[in-house]
Amino acid sequence: MSSQDEQLPAAGAAAAPEAAAADEGMTWWYRWLCRIAGVIGGMSCAFAGLWNCVTINPLNIAAGVWMMLNAFVLFLCEAPFCCQFIEFANAVAARADRLRAWQKAAFYCGMAVFPVMLSLTLTTLLGNAIAFATGVLYGMSALGKKGDAISYARIHQQQKQMDEEKLTGSLEGQAL
Repeated sequence: MSSQDEQLPAAGAAAAPEAAAADEGMTWWYRWLCRIAGVIGGMSCAFAGLWNCVTINPLNIAAGVWMMLNAFVLFLCEAPFCCQFIEFANAVAARADRLRAWQKAAFYCGMAVFPVMLSLTLTTLLGNAIAFATGVLYGMSALGKKGDAISYARIHQQQKQMDEEKLTGSLEGQAL
């Protein structure tokens, strides 16, 4: 066993608390929803990208190749078990799991917008829609949970009182 192999378990043990900290505020079912959306988005990008490559227009071919690259990245980050034949798949997936939700959101949405900008066709729009939706799901988790109605009502009531006080103070100043 080499010294590099001995360092890998230690690195994995150190990464576990970071991954747990990154998932704070994200429930288990929402995390699975994001992963499933990523896998489905990868499949739609792969099929639509392959379909896009069956043309003579070079921009469509470039968009199709980019979509297949998107599919590969989505599979690599969200479902590394689909890429067991690649040696570095687990390392990339572990690094992707340590990213914050807003970073994943920006990466996935940006990745999905680029082929649409290259070639605006129905195939690129529909093929990248689920990959973009995966980014949106991660973005929504980065925003956090919605507050309860009681808190919002209390804030609204306080703002209303402050507005009334300002209004009465300005009216008193005009009366003098």
